[in-house]
Amino acid sequence: MFPLPKTATAPFCPSEVAGSIIVPFDLPWWKKAARFAGPGLLVSVGYMDPGNWATDIEAGSRFGYRLLFVVLLSSLAAIVLQCLAARLGIATRKDLARLSSERYPKAIGRIQWVFAEISIISCDLAEVLGSALAFKLLFGVSLPVGVALTALDTFIVLGLQGRGFRRIESIVLGLVGTIGICFVVQLFLLGPDWARVAAGFVPSWHAVSAQEPLYLAIGILGATIMPHNLYLHSSIVQTRAVSGEEGKRAAIRLTRVDTICSLSLALLINAAILIVSATAFHASGRTDVADIGDAYQLLAPIAGTTVAAVAFAIGLFASGQSSTFTGTIAGQVIMDGFLQLKIPCWQRRLVTRGLAIVPAFIGVVTMGDRAIGALLVASQVVLSIQLPFAMYPLIRFTDDRALMGGFVNTRLVSCTAWFLFVVISAANAWLVAQVSGLA
Repeated sequence: MFPLPKTATAPFCPSEVAGSIIVPFDLPWWKKAARFAGPGLLVSVGYMDPGNWATDIEAGSRFGYRLLFVVLLSSLAAIVLQCLAARLGIATRKDLARLSSERYPKAIGRIQWVFAEISIISCDLAEVLGSALAFKLLFGVSLPVGVALTALDTFIVLGLQGRGFRRIESIVLGLVGTIGICFVVQLFLLGPDWARVAAGFVPSWHAVSAQEPLYLAIGILGATIMPHNLYLHSSIVQTRAVSGEEGKRAAIRLTRVDTICSLSLALLINAAILIVSATAFHASGRTDVADIGDAYQLLAPIAGTTVAAVAFAIGLFASGQSSTFTGTIAGQVIMDGFLQLKIPCWQRRLVTRGLAIVPAFIGVVTMGDRAIGALLVASQVVLSIQLPFAMYPLIRFTDDRALMGGFVNTRLVSCTAWFLFVVISAANAWLVAQVSGLA
């Protein structure tokens, strides 16, 4: 079912590691599941980056626990789309970028590539801002210095070159675990009203019937489903050795488990961010906290200890750094798929980070601390604009029986995916119209 490849080692870039992780066919089910675990975790990092922090903190501060159901529904939508991306990669042994380049006219492929690159730079902008703010909160440096320090992560990527894909997955797991522990500490110190938390997960149209909560709900949606993660997932699932229809079918099942578990973890962390904000700020009458820096400053006096604030800053730093790895890999996948161009990952990281640092540095120099919130919101708007351009080919390809064979979408999955496409496209269009002042 899972034949052994010629090599069990893998460099950092996924374009060079297809079939590199050994999964012998005679392993028990749980051991095979463990071998397939990892890609979903890398993808889940995009759902807990500083952009998500910004929207969740403002939602919790202004509306308490009422928008928790939006976090839940957005995460469920992300699970559906990421399962489609994984299915596409396993069934065709090609990623979404490569298939788009092959099956669409060259001009369309170039437009898709440009949008995908913009989404990566926008996401990296959020990572720069989050990491810079974490440096300021933890070490007292100014925001411009913090922005400059974020360039150093290029050396981390360079040091990991050739270390193996499992090593990257392990490091990201450690960073995600750090984020989770930090929020467990904060929840323990704050003591939320768990009955009201549970009620917040129940969908309610009344909770988003007014313009302001609807705007934030759509912001959460846009921040949750990262377009470049769809390209990423369709590629990195190929780092597991698979051949034959039965092998692919088993791989899809195991990858689905990995995806659901990993994105459920991201759901819990995003929910925890909103719950911390609702408990610390909304419950105490501070409904105006919309900035990550303000949230840090107010946590200590409200929680009665500086431990909560320090855990908050450490989690923010881990969030920015974990997203760095996945952004680099996604950039490599997109460049290789659309342009058939391969460059060392550290060079890819340097280019992307350089393009993100410029607007971040200009923003913090000209606007000061206010730049963090404004630029984070702007980065999420850019991501929302690009999302349908990644969703549409993904759904079309997985609906194509000639391409997918026996792994084509069922009618229920297809209808669900197209429904999500319509809803997300309409929601993002409304968000962009609101931000640009057209609505």
